[in-house]
Amino acid sequence: MEKSSDNLLAFSAGVDSTALFFYLLEKNIPFDIAIVNYHTRPTSDEEVEYAKNLAKKYNKKIYIKDCYLKKFSEKKARECRYKFFEKIIKKEKYSCLILAHQLNDRFEWFLMQLSKGAGVKELISMGEWEERDFYKIYRPFYNLSRREIIEFLHKRNIKYFIDKSNFDKKYKRNLIRHTFSNKFIEMFENGVKRSFEFLDEDKKLLIDTNWQKVQNLYIFEKNIPEKDIKKVDLILKRLGILPTKAQKDEILKTNFSCVIQGKIAIDSNNSSIYITPFVKITLNKKQKEFFRINKIPPKVRGYIAKEKLCNMLSMEISTDVLKNGKSLEN
Repeated sequence: MEKSSDNLLAFSAGVDSTALFFYLLEKNIPFDIAIVNYHTRPTSDEEVEYAKNLAKKYNKKIYIKDCYLKKFSEKKARECRYKFFEKIIKKEKYSCLILAHQLNDRFEWFLMQLSKGAGVKELISMGEWEERDFYKIYRPFYNLSRREIIEFLHKRNIKYFIDKSNFDKKYKRNLIRHTFSNKFIEMFENGVKRSFEFLDEDKKLLIDTNWQKVQNLYIFEKNIPEKDIKKVDLILKRLGILPTKAQKDEILKTNFSCVIQGKIAIDSNNSSIYITPFVKITLNKKQKEFFRINKIPPKVRGYIAKEKLCNMLSMEISTDVLKNGKSLEN
């Protein structure tokens, strides 16, 4: 079956994604679905069969991934499914990934970040829309509570599965969910909703997204390190990297000149910070001269050369062209 839409729904057969499946149907929003089978629960295969049946019944294309982890962890599971989603999005040219995160998830995340020490951006990073490098994330339920979602399912007599591992308090997120966040939202749901609305507006005023982009090359002018690291963090997320505190510390310690996870190069000169995918390549004499003259830092040169952004035939093009957001091939 050919894809039927530019929207891809991350489906699990659980409460939230099942409700979202039927919500999108009711709103006549076209979508296809993707599901990951971790084979960690007795009902895993049954959940995939349910997804297949829904896809067939409602004429949706379905993508299925078997993910076997030697030792299950939320981080590894997340990496597996996002790698899968992004592979589909690239290959099939979807433009939007629809996720079923809701108010309880956002509040859990808020408390998890609060417990570790975090700023505004980290505390409320789960918004309705999120820009990634080659697609957008959309969360239609971002301000609906779990209570409202379950009511939606029960009123329509819709089948869904419950992941029993979500009740295991050995996982920090589950501990926060069942000890603090769910009970708090049960008592103060409307207040939490309003608070997140205010925080979202405040975040827009605080977060600086002023940079220039050419393909996967990002450039922005240096400010103070405390502001620059927040901008780097946003760009890394667009490129599929969720930097840890240790990685952010390394970026600051190296004065914005390092490679993260062997994948993303960050480098700087006296005035600007550059971020690109990390590429090792042998440069010819003309390329070396171009980079030297234009003071383009070493770690990002491989990507720029590989993508022919320096236009090897025209040495007079300066860094100003990049800063104006134009391809050096033009």
